[in-house]
Amino acid sequence: MSIEYGLKDFDKKYRSYHQARWDEPIIFQLSQPGERGILLPEAEPEVAAAGSRIISDLGPMARKSPPNLPEISQMRVLKHYLHLSQENLGADETVDIGQGTCTMKYSPKINDRLANLPDLADVHPRQDESTVQGSLEIIYKTEQMLKAVSGLDRFCLQAGGGSQALLVIATIVRAWVDEQGLADKKDEIITTIFSHPSNPACAAIKGFKLITVYPDEEGRPDFEAMKAAVSDRTAAFLVTNPEDLGIYNSRIREFTQMVHDVGGLCSYDQANANALLGIARARESGFDLCFFNIHKTFSAPHGCGGPGCGAVGVRENLVKYLPAPLVSYDEEKDRYFLDYESPSKISRIKDFYGVLPAITRGYAWMKALGPHWLREVSRVAVLNNNYMFKKIMAMRGVGAPYASGEFRMEQVRYSMQKLKDETGISVSEFINRMFDYGMHLWTSHEPWLVPEPFTVEPTESYSKAEMDEYLAVLEQVLKECYETPEVVKHAPHKSAVHHTDHDILEDPKRWAITWRAYRKKYKGYFEPR
Repeated sequence: MSIEYGLKDFDKKYRSYHQARWDEPIIFQLSQPGERGILLPEAEPEVAAAGSRIISDLGPMARKSPPNLPEISQMRVLKHYLHLSQENLGADETVDIGQGTCTMKYSPKINDRLANLPDLADVHPRQDESTVQGSLEIIYKTEQMLKAVSGLDRFCLQAGGGSQALLVIATIVRAWVDEQGLADKKDEIITTIFSHPSNPACAAIKGFKLITVYPDEEGRPDFEAMKAAVSDRTAAFLVTNPEDLGIYNSRIREFTQMVHDVGGLCSYDQANANALLGIARARESGFDLCFFNIHKTFSAPHGCGGPGCGAVGVRENLVKYLPAPLVSYDEEKDRYFLDYESPSKISRIKDFYGVLPAITRGYAWMKALGPHWLREVSRVAVLNNNYMFKKIMAMRGVGAPYASGEFRMEQVRYSMQKLKDETGISVSEFINRMFDYGMHLWTSHEPWLVPEPFTVEPTESYSKAEMDEYLAVLEQVLKECYETPEVVKHAPHKSAVHHTDHDILEDPKRWAITWRAYRKKYKGYFEPR
């Protein structure tokens, strides 16, 4: 880069960006017969004999032929995956504020090193408890911290993500109802339209009828609609607060009391609790159950839907319904153990004791911060969000429905409907142009009750300079929408992937989940012509 170019660009509010774009084959297409990444030594005779006995014992389960794995050298494997990594955006590469409700935040690299220590990363789930005391201690002490944050009495850290945690909660509600012989009477679950969609989905899986409460004019769950929904048939109330609008329901205690008055349970979806640490707890809000995402609020990387940890907490009267095993501590023997003897009514929701690397990262993050700085995390997250809220609301073509004149919590769901009315450019087209600046923007869950939505959540991780850079990109793309709309409509121009064909998702005949299915559906497509 020339000195002149560097000086010219130095004062820009956003940076020039061009993503690598590789015409990268699938790794099976790179395979060459006989090519190897490593040469394994011949097995000693006694090892080979033992292996043969094991294969023989498998009987019909034994493979008739070796697995069809790609044959490729180390150097070409490295280049292949580096090329793919260069076509991605992520929290370590860009200002990842635009992930909306996914709570992308900085995960300290020292915690990655801890999670990858062989004593943790290589733990086998069938190891004797005496050999994994450190791992069990991490799980147990993570639970103690979550108990303090929530006020609830016991946690299970098995679930590999938020949706699986909600399935645990719906399963607990079902077991609780069935044990009391109330299955024919308590068959309804109430949720709200701006709570995470996995709440109604998991309730439906467990056979409950769903009642959805919509917002009032201020964007909070309508109190009168809630009163009308609650009845003797109410088994539970599943809600996110603040919901995905970023608006906190200050009457939540009245909502939970209403459900308790008819003998129902209340579950707090705290997949995103970034605004509430040390400030508001599930117990004081009247909840019987809650869950946290360790891979969001507590810094473990999101993992694109997994691997994560959905930590499910309950009051004492519901502990018996938590999936076994729980991790317990024997003070007399000074040892941690997997407690299969608890009166659990639910077997494992996930194999063994969950995703230990995610739990380790969350544990290290909480231990490093302590109670005071956990609270400061939320204070800064709310401050950052409202700084961006004020700036974005001053931009042309953007609005935010509901709660006019109020501050928001940790995120905001904005609307670009005005932009679309004035320029014809949709939020999806706007997002495609954001990629050209190395930034990302998320819309929202379906259905789009907020028209042309996008959701921004800066968390506590980002500095004012980084937020200002992201805001400058938003402002620049909005300017282009009004002045050079064709540039936006045909974006992205500098991204790895240009316009994508989303119609393929609606056509199972075009799906190819495995290499075998791919070759079957597209036979001959990549053969020499």
